[in-house]
Amino acid sequence: MSSDAESPSVNHTPSTLPGKASQVKLVLLGESAVGKSSLVLRFVNREYVDNREPTIGAAFLTQKCHLNDRSIKFEIWDTAGQERFHSLAPMYYRNAQAAVVVYDITKSATLEKAKSWVKELQRQAHPEIVIALIGNKLDLVQGEPESECLRQVNKEDAQAYAHEAGLLFFETSAKSSENVDLVFAGIAKDIPLEHIVMQGRGAHSTRGGNLNGRVDLNQQVSGSGSSRCAC
Repeated sequence: MSSDAESPSVNHTPSTLPGKASQVKLVLLGESAVGKSSLVLRFVNREYVDNREPTIGAAFLTQKCHLNDRSIKFEIWDTAGQERFHSLAPMYYRNAQAAVVVYDITKSATLEKAKSWVKELQRQAHPEIVIALIGNKLDLVQGEPESECLRQVNKEDAQAYAHEAGLLFFETSAKSSENVDLVFAGIAKDIPLEHIVMQGRGAHSTRGGNLNGRVDLNQQVSGSGSSRCAC
């Protein structure tokens, strides 16, 4: 698996590849308030909102990503991090081809929760799922010298764990957008083409707005289904 040191080349212009984009179901998992919704909104809508309300159930968004040899439409399920919604998670990661597991680099306990999500995915999700471990809120430990004191998760330690577990790894800032696009480009690059073709059609058993207890961000934010490349 790749790490943030092995970033794929990304095409920022609309794809010229023939045919439709391949659909890829992707689920975001992690503790509450680690920035999952902020990450996906930065990727999809190129925006950041301070003090977002917690996601209830899950939210559904889409975005296309174009690489040199493939064009992918991510169908993204942003799940709630509160423990009371944990039992709903299998409904969203079932048949997913990719997962983004997020922790807060200023809170070590959130990495432990992320590791438990990784174990659950490796035990219960599709055996070929591509998993990315993301340390978010990089902006909080950059800038002033004293900012680094806020860091509780050492990058090298988290990266070593990700390598051992066969995960992609990135540190990101949803606020500044640092490395956010690289996360999704790296996932798109790592998904085998044959896996996209075989699994894509059956990967979307749940679509936005029809299940109880879920917020659909498409109803709150314009342009979340944009075909514009965010990679």
